[in-house]
Amino acid sequence: MKTARLVYTILLTTVAATACSKRVLVPPRLDLHPYPAVGLVTFTMENSKGDLERMATDRFLAEIHNAQPGTPVVELGDYQRLLEECGREKLDREALQTLANQYGVATVFVGHMKASNINPRASISSFPSVGVGATVSVELTVRMLETEVGATVWTNTAKASESVGELGLSGGQLVFGAQDPKKAYGDLVDYLVSQVTTDMYSTYR
Repeated sequence: MKTARLVYTILLTTVAATACSKRVLVPPRLDLHPYPAVGLVTFTMENSKGDLERMATDRFLAEIHNAQPGTPVVELGDYQRLLEECGREKLDREALQTLANQYGVATVFVGHMKASNINPRASISSFPSVGVGATVSVELTVRMLETEVGATVWTNTAKASESVGELGLSGGQLVFGAQDPKKAYGDLVDYLVSQVTTDMYSTYR
């Protein structure tokens, strides 16, 4: 009898522990599936020029599809060009409604990158362009705008500092123009984008 009770107690304990440790799948905070199509504007860059913003935009697009496969994304292209098409000076309600009518998007992602705290490593070449490596801080902010009323429905920001190579200095401005961008500063871009897209993923709790 004691043995039977012991076995019964162990079984109950095992079942209770299993029930308590069961993880629940939590939906993403930012669910894109309700939208028939979302727009993606090429990110803009402040305090530098080159291909970093294009690289980050492509990485952001890939992350959307990794997190929520099948999401229809319309690549809208250059920010300034879109404003010219809409006849507006900024991406306001009227501009967003124009994009909605023209491209059929219910929301639009816009991103802005800002480079700061640039500390070049000594590597002088030809004047006036100087080839350098540097420790640079880059901040990425992404917003999702609803096209009907122009409201911001989601935003996230990430910031990182990293030592990167194959940079240039031209006219006092940092230039991201490496022959192999992924090798030169791919880790920096991957980190920033992964941080701003965490809300798109389901999680276990």
